[in-house]
Amino acid sequence: MSTSVNINGVEFQPRLLINGEFVEASDRGTFNVFNPATGEISCKVPEATEDDTNRAVAAAKAAQPAWAALDPVKRGAYLKKLAALLREQKSTLHHLEAISMGVPVNHFFHADFGADEFDYFAEAWPHIQGQSSVNTPGYVTMTFRQPFGVTAAALITGNTVVLKSSEKAPLAVAYAAELVAKAGFPPGVFNILSGHGLPSGRCLARHMDVRAISFTGSSRTGKLIQEEAAKTNLKSVTLELGGKSPAIIFDDANMEQALSATMSSILLNAGQICVANSRAYVQKSVAPKFIEAFTKRMATVQGGNPLDPQTQMGPQADEVQYKNILSYIEEGKKSGKLAVGGKGRLDETKGYFVEPTVFLDTPEDAKIMKEEIFGPVLNINTFETEEEVVAKANDTEYGLWAAVFTNDLSRAMRMAKALESGYVSINCSSPSMGRDLPFGGYKGSGEGREGRLHSMDHFLEVKSVIIKLDEKVSPSL
Repeated sequence: MSTSVNINGVEFQPRLLINGEFVEASDRGTFNVFNPATGEISCKVPEATEDDTNRAVAAAKAAQPAWAALDPVKRGAYLKKLAALLREQKSTLHHLEAISMGVPVNHFFHADFGADEFDYFAEAWPHIQGQSSVNTPGYVTMTFRQPFGVTAAALITGNTVVLKSSEKAPLAVAYAAELVAKAGFPPGVFNILSGHGLPSGRCLARHMDVRAISFTGSSRTGKLIQEEAAKTNLKSVTLELGGKSPAIIFDDANMEQALSATMSSILLNAGQICVANSRAYVQKSVAPKFIEAFTKRMATVQGGNPLDPQTQMGPQADEVQYKNILSYIEEGKKSGKLAVGGKGRLDETKGYFVEPTVFLDTPEDAKIMKEEIFGPVLNINTFETEEEVVAKANDTEYGLWAAVFTNDLSRAMRMAKALESGYVSINCSSPSMGRDLPFGGYKGSGEGREGRLHSMDHFLEVKSVIIKLDEKVSPSL
């Protein structure tokens, strides 16, 4: 049975939300959620079984026709209420992310960001429009844009949802389920599960009644989901996967701007974000100055209690990730020059803290230059020409984000065109984003695009309709 967690004197017990009811897993199974800053168990969370997942999909399928038939203004009203509740309870959500993922409370923007998105989609229904045409003689033609049915997101379009949280960060999502219930969504419209890829994640990927799925995570898991979709009902799949995102600093760049942005990018969530700048390429003429300043700042960063507003960086999410990062660091010591960090602090702190780490002069074909580390580890190399740095930046199977720092507008545009990346930022870096821009990656960093109207497109089928007109016959004289 799941256990409760105390949040400022209030007890919260994570449960599954299926068909409008809060329930334990059908076999009463749970898994432990650890506070990565202390190594202590935060609570026990339900482990959704295959039966639980099937029940959630069945509930969503049963609820979908009525939800799709509902006036979209009324659908939007539920989203508006949920947005207000997310803002109202954001301090609780901050706390839960801190004790499950180690996200420092002063870095947590997700509640406000999510609320803004729900507010936007609540009023986005006028964009669900087809087209009509008279370009086919003798016919009127048109397209409808209709919901898939059961999906892993997208409510305003008339789909119903089964959401599975990450096993590494289930607490805030489980609390959001409480807010979904308070918002009054009809039973079965919005179902929320906690669990691992096996069995619940795989069940959703294989399920014949799930018609579209959106996944954010590792490239390995994304490929497995795509395989399961192809083997079953060819469900529509959007994948937002890993990255090995370069930051490119030219000699005419604002150095302070480049330093601050690149450092913030690699330290956000202790480097555990797909868009982290984990490679930096600095033009040779300014490289010594940049490296000296960057390494000096990184050496001052100390991981700390994520519930402390002064903490700059939290721990890694769990023991698995902690050990994985340290193995990459040891590999990096064989190929590059360690400039800062390079150690774990588990023995010292009892938490999964890794020192912010910088390597210099690492060969481009080294493992730590090619693979996503997903931690606070940055490689700094140098370059001389645009052509050289473009070739280095693109020499990866990833292509999610690239940052360019220069005051030359023409150069900035040349770089933006040449880089094989789904997102290119100029004189800024992740997590800065345009509100209405599509988000997604080239190559192994994903498939499809998300972001506002682009997300809506993923969750709407397009149907073509052709209507033959009766030919007007002139009366005989």
